[in-house]
Amino acid sequence: MRLLIAGTGASGSLYLQRLLHHLKGKGHELHLVLSTYAKQVIAQEIGSLTIPQGTLHYQDKSMSAPFASGSALFDAMIVIPCTMATVGRIAAGTSDSLILRAADVFLKERRKLMLVVRETPWNLIHARNVVTVMEAGATIFPAMPSFYSNPKTFEELADTVVFRVLDQLGIHLEEAYRWGDREQK
Repeated sequence: MRLLIAGTGASGSLYLQRLLHHLKGKGHELHLVLSTYAKQVIAQEIGSLTIPQGTLHYQDKSMSAPFASGSALFDAMIVIPCTMATVGRIAAGTSDSLILRAADVFLKERRKLMLVVRETPWNLIHARNVVTVMEAGATIFPAMPSFYSNPKTFEELADTVVFRVLDQLGIHLEEAYRWGDREQK
């Protein structure tokens, strides 16, 4: 699978790290873009990001990436975590950064765009922006971890969200099934 993964400045760097962890070594082509604020939040929350070997990395202020054009075929774009400001800019159709341009391309080409929003509470503008991007074809994942599986670590807690993202991509990990078994008990 050819995937674009983006991180913005919302709290929740652990979600991004866990997604990269679970995609590592699975044979997927990974492309990564981080906003300036994402880099700051990553440094504050987890120190640094462990990026799987072979992942292609792009600067958010560059437009020379294959996914900035609709002619490059990608399977999905995941923005994890996604700020409400990013949702608003996507809803407005602005393309003044690589992340926003890519989101616009994925929507116009009817490709899978997944936004893992992390902010709470929402105001009415947030709610309307979410509806707008959903109507345009995006899938919204509020980063709401579940507790059914009795997670013991922050990583296990973050995985309850990440596994749902992977499931929507059709990537079924054995670890996720074990979590499902734990949830049933």
